[in-house]
Amino acid sequence: MAEHQSGPVETGAPMDYSEHEKTYTLFINATKYGTLFCVALLIAMAAAFFTTMGFFSSFVLFILLNVAGYFMLR
Repeated sequence: MAEHQSGPVETGAPMDYSEHEKTYTLFINATKYGTLFCVALLIAMAAAFFTTMGFFSSFVLFILLNVAGYFMLR
């Protein structure tokens, strides 16, 4: 049958909460800026393929969207 524990269940190493916070912050920032990059790329590709902007103008648009998004997400 199952044994009933009356003491603490954790038997591993103590948690390093500052390291958890750093990892969480890194994950959130990577997700945020990765999403910004993908959305800016999709908008620039749509501008290049469905309008008469061309490659260079859509590349400039891509850079401008990334810069504006960076300042908005900080």
